[in-house]
Amino acid sequence: MKISTFISTLALTLLMLIPFNSNAQEFPDLDKSPMDAAAFPSKNDEPKKLIKIIYSRPQLKGRSIWDLAPVGKVWRTGANEAAELTIYTPMLFGDTKIEPGTYTFFMIPGKQEWTAIISKDLNVWGSYFYNEENDVAKVAVPVKNDKNNSIEAFSIVFQETSKGTDMYLGWGHIRLAIPFHKL
Repeated sequence: MKISTFISTLALTLLMLIPFNSNAQEFPDLDKSPMDAAAFPSKNDEPKKLIKIIYSRPQLKGRSIWDLAPVGKVWRTGANEAAELTIYTPMLFGDTKIEPGTYTFFMIPGKQEWTAIISKDLNVWGSYFYNEENDVAKVAVPVKNDKNNSIEAFSIVFQETSKGTDMYLGWGHIRLAIPFHKL
């Protein structure tokens, strides 16, 4: 009896000394273009949002905006996955009524104006699979340049207007205001 107890105790002790990695999880490093979200109203304690966008934030790191978002080519509005836009109440985007739902938000950069595109495509990586037939609406917005301030990481914020909200995009010296009007 003493021998079996001794062997059991020894076996249990040895098992406790062996590291088990069966539940260990490998986590990747921080993404170079981390995902972010902007919503309106922007207050965290305001539960009734009108609009929200989820996007990744590429950084210039000495590169030109035009290398990362080429003029005249459809751009994913950020990095990695295409930006995902959720509208919670019917809104007017240009002359088009947009129903509540989730969409993909693309841009076509230009030197004088950028074209904002709402597409019914979902779960799109980049703009490689952009299909113009799935566009819900397009709006051209003028480019404004802020020569005094440069934004390193692509950024989106919303600001209230008398008609709804404007989605502001900023990167480098480029500034865009994209209007979303309440119905």
